[in-house]
Amino acid sequence: MTTQQPIVTRTATQPRVVMQVVQHLRPGGIESLVLDLASFADAADTVIIISLEGTLTKAITAWPRLHSFREQLIFMDKQPGQQPALVLQLRNLFRQYNACAVHSHHIGPLIYAGLAARLAGVRYRIHTEHDAWHLQQRQRRYLQRAAIGLINPQLVADADAVANAMRTQLHYRKAITVIHNGIDTEHFIPGEQSTARRQLNLPANVVLIGCSGRLEHVKGQHLLIQALHQLPAHVHLALAGSGSRIAALRQLADQLKLSQRVHFLGHLDNMPVFYQALTVFCLPSLNEGLPLAPLEAQACNVPVLVSNVGGAAETLCPHSGRLMPANNINSMISHLTEMLAHPSYRQPRNFVIQHASIRKMTLAYAKLRNAGDSHA
Repeated sequence: MTTQQPIVTRTATQPRVVMQVVQHLRPGGIESLVLDLASFADAADTVIIISLEGTLTKAITAWPRLHSFREQLIFMDKQPGQQPALVLQLRNLFRQYNACAVHSHHIGPLIYAGLAARLAGVRYRIHTEHDAWHLQQRQRRYLQRAAIGLINPQLVADADAVANAMRTQLHYRKAITVIHNGIDTEHFIPGEQSTARRQLNLPANVVLIGCSGRLEHVKGQHLLIQALHQLPAHVHLALAGSGSRIAALRQLADQLKLSQRVHFLGHLDNMPVFYQALTVFCLPSLNEGLPLAPLEAQACNVPVLVSNVGGAAETLCPHSGRLMPANNINSMISHLTEMLAHPSYRQPRNFVIQHASIRKMTLAYAKLRNAGDSHA
């Protein structure tokens, strides 16, 4: 476990300590969400983020955004495979910081941190499920069902579609609270397209489709490159993110003679500038929970096209967003052609402000604890 320990300020009223637990702290939707939950937490709460995997130094090197959170981070440096002793280490941490709530994200943190929280007598055990496609695997279903039975957490889903899948796949009959993911709408704002393109060294006089996320097969960037091959030459594609598929995607672009039209930008710290540079945003994922990227793009007043998977449809502004079937290149081409010919900028930002604000999401999670306090 890392020797870096967060600073917890104690007062006469004993601040409420909330422990957010994730598998790792690498750039991604869940991880960004947890950082936002820490940033927008109630002033009476002390939020500590625990990463089961990795170390502080390596994580900050790979993701500089973590530097401003360094005093709130603990890394357990978990190695591959099962590590039962980790449960006791976490139990001791929860007791040390007198945690009032432990909030786990995804199945690994649910098992390790959830069991530890139960052993430590933590009052509020909250678990958020960010997608449900992994529950299609029988072993995962049995494991999660057993873990939930032992830990008895307050279950949260980040989308109605995820909650429905959990009820079906896990045969879960108790209440599942749906709290949609939110973003910082004061950070993701509209901007001047030409200025944004100059900052990113992108061509000015083209129509630009954008996609952000991990460069992995499940995110479907290969489908978007194949679709680009069928679109006019003045249409370009910008990909933001890193991942194991970078070489394969570059090779695909070369094979289709698209290397001059596909722009690999890698990991970007200033994502609002990326969205501001776009004509249309497209998320061609094969599986999702409730993705943040479409919300971020729409907050920048960019219309979006997303695959109809998980809770992606729940991110769409009904006036400007479009939904397509997953893994269907012809449908993608058809939708993109229509959107590029007649882009609609009607109210996507207003939709996000009204329905997907990080402040509303943070208050909703705090309400789970406050409701329990009122009945204590």
